[in-house]
Parts: sequence; C-alpha cells; structure tokens
Amino acid sequence: MNEKALAMLYSSAAKFIRVRAYSKLWNLVKKAHSADIATVLDKLFPGERKELFRVIYNNDIEKAADVVSELHPDIAADLLIQSELSSRNIVELFRLMPSDDVVSIMDSLPEELAEDIKELMSPKRTEEVESLLSYEEDTAGRIMSTDFYALDQNTTVSDAITAIQLSREIESGFYLYVINREEKLMGVISLKQLILNPPSTRLREIMNRDVISVTVDTDQEEVARQVSAYNLVAIPVVDHEGCLKGVITVDDIIDIIEEEAAEDLLKMAGVEEIDRITTSPVKSIKKRLPWLYVNLITASIVALVISLFKGTIQKYALIAAFMPITGLVGNAGIQSIAVMVRELALGKITWGNARKALFKEVSVALGNSVGLGIVVAVFGQIVTGKPIIGLILFIVLSGDMLIAAVAGTLIPIIWRAVGFDPAFGPGTFLTMLTDGFGYFLLFGLTSLFMGKFL
Repeated sequence: MNEKALAMLYSSAAKFIRVRAYSKLWNLVKKAHSADIATVLDKLFPGERKELFRVIYNNDIEKAADVVSELHPDIAADLLIQSELSSRNIVELFRLMPSDDVVSIMDSLPEELAEDIKELMSPKRTEEVESLLSYEEDTAGRIMSTDFYALDQNTTVSDAITAIQLSREIESGFYLYVINREEKLMGVISLKQLILNPPSTRLREIMNRDVISVTVDTDQEEVARQVSAYNLVAIPVVDHEGCLKGVITVDDIIDIIEEEAAEDLLKMAGVEEIDRITTSPVKSIKKRLPWLYVNLITASIVALVISLFKGTIQKYALIAAFMPITGLVGNAGIQSIAVMVRELALGKITWGNARKALFKEVSVALGNSVGLGIVVAVFGQIVTGKPIIGLILFIVLSGDMLIAAVAGTLIPIIWRAVGFDPAFGPGTFLTMLTDGFGYFLLFGLTSLFMGKFL
C-alpha cells in the first residue's frame, strides 16, 4: 500500500473509531494487509489502538494474530495488556503465531502474565518458547524460528518431496537442510534444486556442503551482516556442536536492520529505548532523564574550564563572541562518529585497521581546518581589527578539529571494545572534549598573547 492509501486507511480508521462505527471499521480493515494494519495501529493512540484491535480480534482471530506478529514487540505487548485479553485468549492468539514472534512479545510482557501463558500452552509449544527464551537477548538463538525443513542425508529426493508435501506449514520454507543422525547440519538444498533431480537421488549427493551458518550466540547484527553479504533469504542456526537448531529468515533480518537503525538513531540522541509519540510522558521522562544528567555533568566540566579564564573574559569580552566556533568543531566530530558507528555496525572496523580509519579522519580534519580556518581568521580580523585574533582563531579551529577527528574515530571503537553500544554516548563525550579543549585554547592563547599583542 502506498503512502497516500496508507494515510487514507489511518484517517478512516481513526474516524470510525471516534464515532464507534465498528462494522464500517471492520469492513475497512478486513481486506487490508496485516502489515498495513500494524502500521495504522502503531500510529494510533493507545485507546484507539485497543478499539481497532478488539474489532479485528472479535471478527477474525487469525488476522489478529498476523497483525500482532507485524507489530514491534513492545507495542504488541502493550496492546495485549490494554485489550484485557485473558491468558487463555492470548495463548489462543499465540498458537497461530511463529514461536520467534511469540518469544519477542513475551519478553515485553509482565513476568507474572508470561508465566501464566506458559502454563496454559501445549507442552510442545512451551518447550519451544522456553528453549528460545534460554538464549541471550539480541542473539541468533533468541530470534530464530524452529519451523524449517530438515531431513537425513540418506533420504531420497522422492521421499523428501513427499515429506515436504505432508508437513505442516513452514514459515521458513526456502531451503531443505540436510542433517545426519546426530542432527548435525551437513548441507543445504534449494527447493528448486530438489525438484529438478531424479527421484532416486540421495540428498547427500546433491546437497551444497559449503553452508553459511551462524551459532546460537551470534549477535543479531552479525547475522544481518552475513545474510546481506552472502545474499541469503534464510540462514541456519547451529549450536556449538554443529547441530541444527533453527533458521532466521530474511524478513526477520529486515526487522533487525530497521530496529538497529532506529535504536542507533535514538541512542545518539541519548534515548536508550523506543520512545514514541504515544508513549506516556512519565515513561519518556524515565527514559530520557538519566542521560540528560550525564549531559549536565559533561557541561559542568566545560563550564569549569571556562571559569578558569574569567579574568581573561572580563578584560577581553569580545573574544567570548567566538565561542560558538567550538560548536562547528563538535559537528565535525559527530560526522566522524556517524561514519565509525556505521562501519562498526557493518563489521568493517577492528583494532587491526583502526589506524587506517584514524589516518583518513585526521586527513579530512586537516583539510577542513585549512578551508574553514582561513575563513574564520579573516572574519575574526575584520570583526576585531586585530590580525592576532585571526591567528588565534585559526589555531583554535585547527587544533580542535584534530581533537574532534581523533576522538570521533577512537571513542566508538573503545566503546565497542569495552562492551558498550558505540551509538550510545560518544556524541556527548566528544562535545565535552571539543568544547573543553576549544575553550582552553581560545582563552589560553588570548591570555598568552594579550600582554604582547592585544
């Protein structure tokens, strides 16, 4: 559905909800794609979201399950709670959803409700869910699907085709995975390749033994990188003994990429979790305030640097007019951070090649400092009528640009090395460094030269 049609669907749904025209609301959404309905639900306020979901659930539980699968897990969990569905109702809904989607949502549900749901599930489904929940968050094991085609390597093509035809619906039916008696992954066969070979052929004879796979504890970002690098539509997940445990499909990879991009964007702004316009003010305050305290501390350090030169500022107040120059330098540093965060996310930066990245960013900083420094120096001389001011500004800008380049390159790498998300925090500390160093240079050089040239 294009943007215009989606906007019309949203406005019509909101209108029918307001006037309580629920039959018209159902007629509006019953033929709409579940992903489009999920987009509309995401835009609605909690009360409106509850009403739309209730209409879908009461009319078609299978469609309701599809819609919930398309929602962000946090939104889906909030929706199930707001809709006041009983634990049995939620279990019935979950029965129609892939296990990996169920696990993502249960992670966001209150612990007591999640335990009630697990007790009401079938033993097999409970085992699947608990197995996935046993893996660390944001790992391949946590997001994999346990629905896939896997047959013994001695199976014939004819028997394999029959087994696939008789099997239940599989979410990740792109490949047939070939295993041995110990369930170790031996190879992979595309379904197209399967039907093009003679019926009596053994799977071991036609399988591709060079299988790209990940382990259950592989980070989801690395999983996405491998799927992208090898142009896969699904990637198998194995344990450390090589036994096949699950499959991650390309649709889940797209969700991961979108989720990681959104998280990185929010983290660079100092917000740790998803914060939406429909999030309550209290929750938003709890998410944002801690990082604002960190910003306050770093700003206080910069203020302390400025206070060291209060005498210089009092005597040469005009020099304070050039303080915003450090803001320009901070922006240059943020550019370096943005490049580094992207390269780290793609797995292209390590300690081994960090020197190359640093050399490149320092070279860019030198070029930019010359281009900008000359303009700033001329501007400073014109404004003050003193050539020495222009020279001071040129030195300040050049020195601060180098600091910004080094810090913008190394901070994200150091952050990753010590276990932090490189998207979260570097910008604040970079600003503290560039502002603190820039003000120190600006006022320090002014103090040094004021008796001789000013």
